[in-house]
Amino acid sequence: MPQFSTIRNEAGDSLPVASGGGGLAGLLEFVEHERGWLGDQLNTRGAALLRGFGLRTPAEFEAAARAVEPELKNEYLGTSPRDALTPYVFSASELPPYYPIPQHCEMTFVKTPPRRLMFACLVAPQGGGGETPLCDMRTVAAELDPAVRERFERGGIRIIRNYGGPSGKGRFDLWQLKRWDELFQTTDRAAVEAKCAAEGVFTDLAWGPGDRLRLISEHDALRAHPETGVPVWFNHVQVFHLSTAAAELRRIYGRTGDLRSLGLWGFARVMTAVKRRSKGAEAQAMHCTHRGGREIAEADLEHVRDTIWRHLIAEPWQQGDMVVIDNAAVSHGRLPYRGPRQVVVAWA
Repeated sequence: MPQFSTIRNEAGDSLPVASGGGGLAGLLEFVEHERGWLGDQLNTRGAALLRGFGLRTPAEFEAAARAVEPELKNEYLGTSPRDALTPYVFSASELPPYYPIPQHCEMTFVKTPPRRLMFACLVAPQGGGGETPLCDMRTVAAELDPAVRERFERGGIRIIRNYGGPSGKGRFDLWQLKRWDELFQTTDRAAVEAKCAAEGVFTDLAWGPGDRLRLISEHDALRAHPETGVPVWFNHVQVFHLSTAAAELRRIYGRTGDLRSLGLWGFARVMTAVKRRSKGAEAQAMHCTHRGGREIAEADLEHVRDTIWRHLIAEPWQQGDMVVIDNAAVSHGRLPYRGPRQVVVAWA
C-alpha cells in the first residue's frame, strides 16, 4: 500500500508525496488506483512527488508518464538544449551543471503551453545540489506588492531573442543557448516564418546578417488558470532578462555558500555590465522589457525574484523519483550541482 506524506518549506508551501515500490509495474498500479488522489493534489497544490518506485530508464519513464497523461507531446520551442532519449522523453537540460535555471512554467511564450509536465530522476547527484525546485506561481501572483503587480499588468512583457543560425556565425555568446535551426528543427526559413505566424505571439521576426534571426514577442505577465480562473504569474521575465544570471547566482550563493557560485556571480555581474554598454536591448541574445520597449525597473524584478525564492520547495532528488506538475500553476527550475546527474522530462 502506498504511504502519503507532505514536504513543507519555511513559508508553509507544501508538496504531497506518495511513496511506494515495485518498479514500473508498481507505479502503473499506483496511477491506476490512485488517479483521484493525484488529480486532487494537482488541482489544489499543483504538483505531486511519486517516490520509491525506482524508475530506471527513459522508456520506463515514458510508460509511467503516458499512464498519467496518455497524449504526450514532443514539440519543444523552449531555449534549453535537450537530447531526445525516446520519441517523448528528453533530457531535462544539457546546460552545464554550474548554470542555474530560474523558475518558470514551461513554454509560457507559446500559444498553447503544456498542460502537464513530468520529471523523473534516473541518476541522483551525489555531490550535492541539482534539485529541481518547484514554486506555486498562484501564490507568487497573490503575494506581489500591489504596485509592482499593477506595473507588470499594465506594462506586460516583451521578450527579445536573437539566434545564430546553421552557419554557426555568432553562436559564441554566453547568453545564447541555441541556434534557430536547433530551436525550430529546420533550416527552412519559410517553415520558421510559418511556425511563428501560427503561434500568433510574435510582433517582429527579422533575418539579420551572419545568418541571425531576431524574434520579439509580447505577453501578459499574469494569466488566469484555465480551470479555476485564479491569477498565475505566468511569464519568462525572470528567465530571459539580461540581469538574470547574476541575480540567480547571488541567491544560490546566499542559500548554499558555494564558492563556485560566488565566483560565477562576480563574473556574471561583469559580463552583464559589458553587454549593457556594448549592445542595445534589441541586439541582446535574450532580454525582456515592458511592451513598447520600456525597461523593467530592477527593483520590480528583484521583488518578483524574492517572492519566488521565498516560496521554493527544493527537495533533493532520489533515484527513481517522478514529479507530476500542473504547468499552468507551478513552476520549476534547476540548482547547480556536481557529479553525474540524469533528470528526464515529458509533457502533455
